[in-house]
Order: sequence, then C-alpha cells, then structure tokens
Amino acid sequence: MSDSDPGESQTTTDHQEIRQWVEERGDQPAYVESTESGDSRLLRIDFPDQDDDEGIPDDISWDEFFETFEENDLTFLYQDETSEGDTSYFNKFVSSED
Repeated sequence: MSDSDPGESQTTTDHQEIRQWVEERGDQPAYVESTESGDSRLLRIDFPDQDDDEGIPDDISWDEFFETFEENDLTFLYQDETSEGDTSYFNKFVSSED
C-alpha cells in the first residue's frame, strides 16, 4: 500500500495490493449478474454489512476474480482512508483505458 493523503483516491492493477486492501477490511471478492445482460458479471467487493440495491452478490475465488479482472482490462480505484482519517471502504472498478 502506498502512503497517501487522507481522502485521496488511488488506482492499481496489482493483484497483491488489491487482495490486501480487501482482506484488511474483512471483505471478499464477489460478482453480481449484469442487469443489462444475463451473461455478464460485474465484479464487486462483498462488504458483509452493505445494503445492496444491485442484487445479491455471489462470492467467487480470488483466481476467478482476477481472471475476470484481467479479461476486462480493469483498474481498481480505491481509497485507504476517508478525509477524516477513518478506514475507507470506497472502491470502484474502472476500465484501464480511461
């Protein structure tokens, strides 16, 4: 993990860094079926206490998670701490082309 200012977002494609960030928060990789087409999966990080209006996430293995991550040429956008210095759970998957 890199040292950053509280509240600052970072990006990475490093599998170890992503896994460490997720596991430090007691979370795990998951997916939900795309609402646009039934044959595509949207990667998610499954937070146990999170209300979900996008469907119930299905947990997946790290191998399956990173295979999908690479196939879709994604980058992990995340925040280590909030601007108040608390642990942040903010994350998002974005296209590496952006």
